[in-house]
Amino acid sequence: MCGLLAWVTALGDDADSGAGSGADVVAERVAAAAQVMRHRGPDELGTWTDRGPAHTVALGFTRLAIIDIEHSHQPLHWGPPETPERYVLVFNGEIYNYLELRAELAAAHGAVFATDGDTEAIVAAYHYWGVEALPRLRGMFAFALWDTATGELFCARDPFGIKPLFMATGPGGTVVGSEKKSLLELADAAGLDTTVDRRAVQHYTLLQYVPEPETLHTAVRRLESGCYARVRPGQPPQTTRYFTPRFAAEPFGTGPHAAQERYDEITAVLEDSVAKHMRADVTVGAFLSGGIDSTAIAALAIRHNPDLITFTTGFEREGFSEVDVAVATAEAIGARHITKVVSEHEFVAALPEIVWYLDEPVADPALVPLFFVAREARKHVKVVLSGEGADELFGGYTIYREPLSLKPFNYLPGPLRRSVGKMSKPLPEGMRGKSLLHRGSLTLEQRYYGNARSFSDEQLRAVLPGFSPDWTHTDVTAPIYAASAGWDPVARMQHVDLFTWLRGDILVKADKMTMANSLELRVPFLDPEVFAVASRLPVSAKITRTTTKYALRRALEPIVPAHVLHRPKLGFPVPIRHWLRAGELLDWAYQMVATSHAGEHIDLAATRRLLDEHRCGVSDHSRRLWTVLIFLLWHAIFVDRSVTPQISEPHYPVQL
Repeated sequence: MCGLLAWVTALGDDADSGAGSGADVVAERVAAAAQVMRHRGPDELGTWTDRGPAHTVALGFTRLAIIDIEHSHQPLHWGPPETPERYVLVFNGEIYNYLELRAELAAAHGAVFATDGDTEAIVAAYHYWGVEALPRLRGMFAFALWDTATGELFCARDPFGIKPLFMATGPGGTVVGSEKKSLLELADAAGLDTTVDRRAVQHYTLLQYVPEPETLHTAVRRLESGCYARVRPGQPPQTTRYFTPRFAAEPFGTGPHAAQERYDEITAVLEDSVAKHMRADVTVGAFLSGGIDSTAIAALAIRHNPDLITFTTGFEREGFSEVDVAVATAEAIGARHITKVVSEHEFVAALPEIVWYLDEPVADPALVPLFFVAREARKHVKVVLSGEGADELFGGYTIYREPLSLKPFNYLPGPLRRSVGKMSKPLPEGMRGKSLLHRGSLTLEQRYYGNARSFSDEQLRAVLPGFSPDWTHTDVTAPIYAASAGWDPVARMQHVDLFTWLRGDILVKADKMTMANSLELRVPFLDPEVFAVASRLPVSAKITRTTTKYALRRALEPIVPAHVLHRPKLGFPVPIRHWLRAGELLDWAYQMVATSHAGEHIDLAATRRLLDEHRCGVSDHSRRLWTVLIFLLWHAIFVDRSVTPQISEPHYPVQL
């Protein structure tokens, strides 16, 4: 797990260097910009530069050494015997089947390796298999590979978007990196447009995250999950999708053991995934909440490491902690357990630092306790396993049951269905049945755009001075729904979440909050082989009227303790609703609104009214307020620079 940076320009050795744009300056600036994300890899810093008559490319890298610690330094050079230095790679992530890939490449093509790590496996696979290598990489990755023979930078990102990759192009070339803040360090030299993207602001406020490929800076975009890009000096990147997740349900057979065979298939593929995710030359631990997903991963992991340490977090406020359940679970599976309890003061004090690490605002308060539990875990281990992705793959969100409750509306003619929706409008807010009538009148494409729904259009219009009715969730979801035409409603909702909530919220906070603490997080559920099994489950094996993740729960009966097996998922519950009514968080919120210079993007007076109403108990505006407040803090850090976070360097043991 590391941080990478690349800058490709059309400036060559004989080019007029100019102010801040010459070939020598490119190398210097990349080395300095890579330092900004040193938290992603404090173990080593490496740079490399190639100058030709019509190009300059510079690569920067910060390493968190996990596999083949003494070798596998980056930027890594590799090539076939006839051109041993042809490729130079910078790579963030882990390839869990690297041993199998190396063996296959050596046997089939005579590939020779100078290290014992996974990085060389990527380069060799690309050399011999081209882009067909990407689906064969079982792991999480974002990488940039310079081919000295073709003068091309090849970039790729893993199928689910576990690892980030930002890209930006200006008159001074194309820059690529693991963190946007490093690209912004190169903005003036590369000529990047760093104005705030108003459309992305509206998408963020609606969704609580900035959807891919957008960012809040106009010139900076993200290479989407499951995509690769080719970058040539003087040309914009050319992007291609190589992986599209598809749910193709296969009904259970009719034999007496047909259902159990499918459950056993789930168990077997999870066992294999966890085993491969345990490959490391450092200590591996696990996050543990009170839910089935993290418990399953920890219970399987301890089979490979009997000394497994698990970690959880909670809050001082009663009712906002899963610590007791996690402690009981750790005891049941035989793990040593460590807990971090977060106070309101710690929570508020850490917010500027957390948003700086995020790069982009994410209005999910659960990322704050994740930051603290990652910081605690880093004192003991260098890698943790976690349960992200299980809900999207196996049908774990309660809202996936909505098609069952709304099924009667499907039998209504279109005009009558719309009339039902109109009938719901005059009903008082909060009245029982109002939401059911309204949502029942809508098509799936109209009503579902992921798990985050804080603002209605009317509420958005009230807080966004630049609100446009043309910028809606369908900008994001329409092409996703188009790709799933004909699927059952639950599979289509899962498909939407894979492209929106999962990669926009869950994986962003997982990557950023652990990397902030130089901790590698691995997600065994988000494995191509696990997805292949999960994607074939019929609706009845995912959602029933009484439970979610039905088949997964049945598969995990021999593995997960009984007190967890049917317990609803809570994750890391955060008491922001209470803290925004009194105390330090409320004081901080009022101060953010009073001192903000983001009035061009957010109606500060309207935000103040929301705060007043929430404080007095008139309405619960906590989710909407949190979305706006995190944007105001992001703006203060990255735009008007009125807030300078105090970045605390956690203690990094030399070896764990």
